[in-house]
Amino acid sequence: MRSYSPDLTPPWKRPAPVPEVPAEPDLVVEEVSTGFCGAVIRCEAGTVTLEDRFGKHRVFPLEPRGFLLEGKPVTLVRPSSGAPARPTRTASGSVAVPGARARVARAGRIYVEGRHDAELVEKVWGDDLRIEGVVVEYLEGVDDLPAVVAEFAPAADARLGVLVDHLVPGSKESRIAESVRDPHVLVVGHPYIDVWEAVKPSSLGIPAWPSVPRGQDWKTGVCRALGWPPNTGAAWQHILSRVNSYKDLEPALLGRVEELIDFVTA
Repeated sequence: MRSYSPDLTPPWKRPAPVPEVPAEPDLVVEEVSTGFCGAVIRCEAGTVTLEDRFGKHRVFPLEPRGFLLEGKPVTLVRPSSGAPARPTRTASGSVAVPGARARVARAGRIYVEGRHDAELVEKVWGDDLRIEGVVVEYLEGVDDLPAVVAEFAPAADARLGVLVDHLVPGSKESRIAESVRDPHVLVVGHPYIDVWEAVKPSSLGIPAWPSVPRGQDWKTGVCRALGWPPNTGAAWQHILSRVNSYKDLEPALLGRVEELIDFVTA
């Protein structure tokens, strides 16, 4: 008797095979039927859990051709239980480049307003900045900005990007920023009184950042309101330790830092 394949679909009608990709933590994919895009945070028997940039979780079955990876269909499979896989993404969400060497520093720079800002940018964007060869320095205060720009002498091959705290209409910071007029300088800012506020309260286990009356030192007031010891240096180290990736930061800061990196490296 003639034997037949159990699949009677003509070869030209069969879907082309797609690669199988282990659903490793931090792999960013898009589910084809819903368009939900997120990073893998858990893979169990038959399902994968994704987290989008807003912290929302959704569970999907591991269906053949069920996901898009960088726009191309793939079949996610459960990772083998071998050695831990290399991260596929940096803390900023960029594609990781294993073994990449730091680029020689560009002439361009990014300045941020304070040591805490610099430490936060380094923790989240450090890998990206080293690959791009961008050095981050910090101002002692926004009042020094015009003098810093004049001394830096920006040019087409030495652009300067500046991140300013509390850059809102009518503020002292906005007036100083508006005084800097140079095509090779980009000054952007976030609306928070201090970069501490750019860390999501949920990442710290608090319901919200407290409101501190005007006239009081903001950081000291925050420590008092939250019942933290009156040591702002120790408080910052605690805050920084709870930041693991871009997911722990507010979009108002994320967009501005990405904008500065693009400007300096253009």
